[in-house]
Amino acid sequence: MDVRQINNIVLAYIGDCVYENYIRHFLVSKGIANVNELQKMAVKYVSATSQCNAIRHLINKKRLTKEEIEIFTRIRNSKNHSHPKSCDIVTYKNATGLEGLIGYLDLTGQSERIDEIMKYIVGD
Repeated sequence: MDVRQINNIVLAYIGDCVYENYIRHFLVSKGIANVNELQKMAVKYVSATSQCNAIRHLINKKRLTKEEIEIFTRIRNSKNHSHPKSCDIVTYKNATGLEGLIGYLDLTGQSERIDEIMKYIVGD
């Protein structure tokens, strides 16, 4: 499978699953046992606003490679005209770009790199 040929939104779809799964495992490993509390805590990490802030921080602190920034930018700039009413289009596109980058890394077998990025995002 040539990952470069996969639709950018499909990469974001995969990345969303990987990202959310990482967050859920992270929160459970912190000893949170109440499902309602887990959901509230997860939203702090998986919302478009949180993801937008995370990718901006990763870029500003130079935590991404040139290739990763190119992948993020390509996915962020993909034409997808729908976005939720809960955030503006720029925030949504940045969040989608982060998810797409995670999806790309996952499909190219770069699980250690995903772990590095996600640990940085959660402050672990």
